Amino acid sequence: MSMQKQLAGRSLLTLTDLTDGEFLYLLDLADELKRKKHAGERGACLDRKHIALIFEKMSTRTRCACAVAASDEGGATEYLTSLDIHLGKKESVKDTARVLGRMFNGIMFRGFKQETVDALSQHSGVPVWNGLTDIHHPTQGLADLMTIRESFGRLRGLKVVYVGDGRNNVATTLMLACAKVGIHFVNCTPEALMPEGKMVSWCKERAQLNGGSVSIDTDPVTAVVGANVIYTDVWVSMGEEDKQAERIALLSPYQITMEMMKRTGNLDKKEVIFLHCLPAFHDTETEVTKESGALEVTDEVFEAPFSRVFDEAENRMHTIKALFVSAIGQQK
Repeated sequence: MSMQKQLAGRSLLTLTDLTDGEFLYLLDLADELKRKKHAGERGACLDRKHIALIFEKMSTRTRCACAVAASDEGGATEYLTSLDIHLGKKESVKDTARVLGRMFNGIMFRGFKQETVDALSQHSGVPVWNGLTDIHHPTQGLADLMTIRESFGRLRGLKVVYVGDGRNNVATTLMLACAKVGIHFVNCTPEALMPEGKMVSWCKERAQLNGGSVSIDTDPVTAVVGANVIYTDVWVSMGEEDKQAERIALLSPYQITMEMMKRTGNLDKKEVIFLHCLPAFHDTETEVTKESGALEVTDEVFEAPFSRVFDEAENRMHTIKALFVSAIGQQK
């Protein structure tokens, strides 16, 4: 069976749903779709396909990426917030799933509980994609690895260091993604924010099979040595705003600075990049940073030539398009 047929009709709830080969195929498909878009070619792979976007959480990149990805290939999206539908309030998730499955060809969910996206997939009868839950962020992981491969021309053997809140959905998804492709991944985080042990064990086993490795470190001074990629995320995730002062105190030593980038030993050789899933608190132009200043990354690093954060943001669109096309696109 071809990889295209293998992925037809499939949901993506977590990166563990994909074999390592399927993961790489999606990256290849995203590359192809990106070349096509940049060449000005309009496709029709999603002609007359309709995708529901259920968003419990606000979004810039995921929402816009879905809308443009579908439109580029002739499809359409409908944006549905918690104020627009009865999901889990006046109507069970199961019933909402069965209604939307009769009207749409696929559902993108961005919200809080993993159980919600799982239930949508179980009962809708159409492919469901996880655009972010409290535990997993698979569409981000695909964009991250696409960006890394674009920057270095390869994945296997690179060293990726995530520095910051090591148990959030971005950090754990990046760990899963790196384990699937033979990258040496380091999660550098305080003991209080370490990822769940069972997930770490799974990633270590998978990484070993692919020639990579996964390790946990608490010391940002030594962890970044030899890194090809330094990655961070906000210190306070959505829904945890009351913990801001606590997180700033705990994570200040983990701020990405130019000094940290130099400690990789790869800056002068132009063999290191900086990534961030965005939004980023790198300047004083947001409500959060007007008084505190930069948080997880300095403006100097964020705006540096080795920062690939906006390539990464664009690649959310190409990788999401690859998911749509692979699952509900016209079979060639």
